[in-house]
Amino acid sequence: MDVTAELIREDGFADESGAARIQERLQKRHQARIEDAERRKEAKESQSVAEEKGEYFSSTFNRERACIEELLSSCSGADRAVATQRLEQATAKIVQLQKFLNDSMLFLTQYELRQAQAALQKLQTSLAETREEALPKKKFAFRARTKAADKVSAPVSDSGPPGAATPAGSGEVDRAAASEQCGFSNRDSEVLTKTSEEIQKRDVLLTHLSNCKVRLFGSPSTLHLKHIDSCEILCGPVSSSVFVDHCRNSTLGFPCQQLRTHNTTDTQVYLHVTSRAIIEDCHGVSFAPFSWSYPTLEEDFSVSGLDQDRNNWTQVDDFNWLAAGTPSPNWTVIPEADRKTSWDP
Repeated sequence: MDVTAELIREDGFADESGAARIQERLQKRHQARIEDAERRKEAKESQSVAEEKGEYFSSTFNRERACIEELLSSCSGADRAVATQRLEQATAKIVQLQKFLNDSMLFLTQYELRQAQAALQKLQTSLAETREEALPKKKFAFRARTKAADKVSAPVSDSGPPGAATPAGSGEVDRAAASEQCGFSNRDSEVLTKTSEEIQKRDVLLTHLSNCKVRLFGSPSTLHLKHIDSCEILCGPVSSSVFVDHCRNSTLGFPCQQLRTHNTTDTQVYLHVTSRAIIEDCHGVSFAPFSWSYPTLEEDFSVSGLDQDRNNWTQVDDFNWLAAGTPSPNWTVIPEADRKTSWDP
């Protein structure tokens, strides 16, 4: 029995009115089949496109990562000039890879995103370690110390060799080495500042700070904050990523391309971020738009390459909270009335 006969049987009559009704129902059924077929086709094409994009991202990302790893590996044993050039190339490639990841976030799964972010963080760590190994700063500080020691020891006595190491000389070495480091560590209850000239386009590390007030002017390449307790830290535009780990009871402020925060509690973040902020194993973290200002901020934004008109400070991905449609309990937005707007006297 064909569809028309079936509809006639259902309606119980086949007069002109019934025929019109049957025709209408046939058209509706036909249209529904067409729409269903279109939906299936679009879903299949969308899945295919997503798979193609995912495969392209994976192959491109892994190829670039291998290239960066090879560049870093080739720095071992190379002279200073060659190592410097390769480290600059690796830094530029990491920044490009970060941008590629940011542009691909819309179609990546949470798992793919986490894997890529972890790989990028590993590259950043390898870059810092390779730079420390290939371009050791203490060697240069030691030569400067020897000259200083010559001046100190020469008029004192002829009983020992010129430039012999003395406690004062050792202090010169320690201070010179510390001055070469871009950042601060193991400080308590101090006001700490780095100028634009000191940190411009360098990696900055702040670690084991307590009750400190920190001001970082200029545009770092990356910013690493580790083991921070009860501090207020403000930084100029960071051209790539900010990594925060084991921070508590603090106030942070910076513009950056990406923020990744681990093991952090009861901390306020005044943020300008052009991709997204990521938190993991955190609670009591709150966000507001970046509001610190200083005379050369506009110039530093230009150096960093960040887009001042694009701030995704409310777009926070919590890797411990993947419940769709339900806000994470681990972070909040700071109410406007409670936001800090005046930073320095």
